[in-house]
Amino acid sequence: MTYQDPLAYLLGLEGMALLDAWAGDHDRAFTEARIAEIRRLLDDERLRDRGVDTETVAADVSYAQQAPEYDANAGGGLFALDEPVVARFLEGREAGVALDAACGTGRFAEFLAGRGHRVVGVDGSPDMLELARRRVPDGEFHLGQLDGLPLPDDSVDVIVCGLALVHVRDLAPVLAEFARVLRPGGDLVISDIHHELANLGSAIKGVGPGGERRIAPTFRHPLGDYLRAALDAGLDVRGCEEPNVAWGGPIPEAATEIGDWAVWPWSLMAYAPEVTRAVSGRPNLVVWHFAQPAR
Repeated sequence: MTYQDPLAYLLGLEGMALLDAWAGDHDRAFTEARIAEIRRLLDDERLRDRGVDTETVAADVSYAQQAPEYDANAGGGLFALDEPVVARFLEGREAGVALDAACGTGRFAEFLAGRGHRVVGVDGSPDMLELARRRVPDGEFHLGQLDGLPLPDDSVDVIVCGLALVHVRDLAPVLAEFARVLRPGGDLVISDIHHELANLGSAIKGVGPGGERRIAPTFRHPLGDYLRAALDAGLDVRGCEEPNVAWGGPIPEAATEIGDWAVWPWSLMAYAPEVTRAVSGRPNLVVWHFAQPAR
């Protein structure tokens, strides 16, 4: 079980901002404002005794509930960040057989099909696969796991894996599988939740049959985790980007309520917008470009 307390979350944001100030990112006035806000938060009756226990369940269980609204919920933010980078990394790539690994609703399957590739998709969620099949009727979709792809050796020219490895504890078996099925000279592009965004509380949520609060496993992989796994699998590094959402304009007025667990941590961020703005410059995603060496 994971215990999530809104007061603890907001104090964590304040602590992150204060460490940034200590490192020279902010001035004395900012630091004093943070300390004053911490005192106000500690005295805030709306934040008392609001903590909840959450159960971590398999990602496939959480995504089964998320499937119908997944694109609408994620598309306005993270999708807009990774898709241009993925397109740039694959620019000029000749059409071939392309694998959308952890294909979800098929957004990258659709992208790859639009570039002339024969698309194969693999996902662990039957609900997601059904949506992907509707989106790309000519694609070939399989139920399967990333560390045991239902594909033969040297069978694909391109692999794209979007926003999935954050749910994987050990990246080495997955990268080894990608290398196994990727043909010589093939490209692998991975987009994933940056560990900085995971630290800010990004997670896939769901509700159990008895109303239990559930979250998908979320692992905070530093960049070295991907790099070591890829190099051990014999892959070459071609590129890496860490995009983030730019927060511009005036700081909005603070929300007057913290919201329910279902909208944490985003409603909590709205409750303390100044400190949220201060810590928001961190990367949201990491996008890697690897390649299988030509033989």
